[in-house]
Amino acid sequence: MPLGTLDRTPPPFFRQGPSALTKLVFFAALAIFLMVADLRFKFVGPLRSTLAVALLPAQRALAVPVEIALGGSAYLGGLHQALVAERAAEQRMIAVSARAQRTDELERENARLRALLTLKPALAVRSQPAEILYEAADLYSRKVVIDRGTAQGIVLGSPVVTEQGVLGQVTHVYALTSEVTVLADKDAAIPVINVRTQQRGAAYGGLGQGRMELRFVAANADVKVGDALQTGGLDGVYPPGLAVAHVTGVDRRAESGFAHIVLRPDADPDGVRQVLVLQPLSLQMPPLPVEAAEPKPKRVIDAPGQKGASAP
Repeated sequence: MPLGTLDRTPPPFFRQGPSALTKLVFFAALAIFLMVADLRFKFVGPLRSTLAVALLPAQRALAVPVEIALGGSAYLGGLHQALVAERAAEQRMIAVSARAQRTDELERENARLRALLTLKPALAVRSQPAEILYEAADLYSRKVVIDRGTAQGIVLGSPVVTEQGVLGQVTHVYALTSEVTVLADKDAAIPVINVRTQQRGAAYGGLGQGRMELRFVAANADVKVGDALQTGGLDGVYPPGLAVAHVTGVDRRAESGFAHIVLRPDADPDGVRQVLVLQPLSLQMPPLPVEAAEPKPKRVIDAPGQKGASAP
């Protein structure tokens, strides 16, 4: 090939133009100018809005696969949780149904035994719903105020319960509200019975951190951690069989003769809004018999030379 026909121009890669430093300075100055101009004159705003509107369909189209993946994952996760919750609810329903059937059978058996022994029917527990308005302002007590008072038939000493167990007892009654002392309060006390051993005792509040204490129990008494305590029904206030607390700690102190037994109330006052106020059993019991006979007059010992007399 003749040498004159060769193209002696350098390829585009080797062509020389403005230096890299010149380009850097130019574009940096242009960027600063555009930023200052946009900050001062706001002329890039309409352009930015126009570009955003123009690119919105593309953004939405690109986001569709991501939304489908996230939505499908959330749907599958929610479906799985719903199925698990449904199975748990069915199991609870079966357990509640079986317990209700056993309860009905026990009630019928109790009625037959009472009729056989010619005992009076068990007292019916009257109750009415109430709602907790607020907690008492006293920082050193555990008391709540409910929206029921004397106008609704609330009386002093009425037990207050939740679905978990005994919450407390009405200690002050007003016209439209009542004050309830929670079992964990330092002034609260309730007679209890151990479900496992049928041993009776008295539970007191004020131990701190929402705990209670089972007092006056011998150091060698049969009490274990996990024992359930319920109301016995012999105090004339609480109906029998209401859940009160569970034993969480037993410290047998041989030197004092009594055991230090820590309890955790079953009814948690935190987060509870709806409660049930029961009528004390003493209001449904027959009155005590009153002796109609007058007291006998006292005899005065006869003194020497005097006749016996009776003192009024």
